[in-house]
Amino acid sequence: MSMFGDGLDQAVQKAFTRPAPKSAPTQMRYLVKQLGGTKAVAQMLRVSQRTVERYVKDQIKKPRPHLAARLEREVNKRWQPQIRAKAKAKAAATDGIVIDTRARLGYTAPIGSTDQDRIRHLTVALPPAYAARLFEAQEAGASERELQEIAAEALKEVYFQDGGRRAGSLEEVRFTDIEHLEFDL
Repeated sequence: MSMFGDGLDQAVQKAFTRPAPKSAPTQMRYLVKQLGGTKAVAQMLRVSQRTVERYVKDQIKKPRPHLAARLEREVNKRWQPQIRAKAKAKAAATDGIVIDTRARLGYTAPIGSTDQDRIRHLTVALPPAYAARLFEAQEAGASERELQEIAAEALKEVYFQDGGRRAGSLEEVRFTDIEHLEFDL
């Protein structure tokens, strides 16, 4: 489970104009149409081609839990790609992204300042540049740690340094023990 990757995906899914298919046969038909055949869907979902064909013909309606989860994930990943792209472009160009988190945050600063980590609940609007960096890193296959570092850098600039108006000598922000994380466009 990727907390940052899943959070970014969920934020983009809020922009969808129609709900994704819910029933397994409908999801399977959608994937067959997207991938151009039952063989490709069977390989992707790690099931037999005959199983996919039976879902398409409504002979099977209720998948096992592990298959249901993979099916839903793959459909959501491909659902409304143009809407998804527009939402990401808008966030990266003009709107930015809002991060709502409850995590342990601390920082490295000069001697004499209180830099001890503590649990904070923050809801911060990040500028478009950081939204663009998060989405680009996610599309490039960045690890959870890399996405976390980008978010920590954004919180350093926006929350701790207030866009350069205070705490100019901060060196690094530690963003750990994440209890809650949610993004919103």
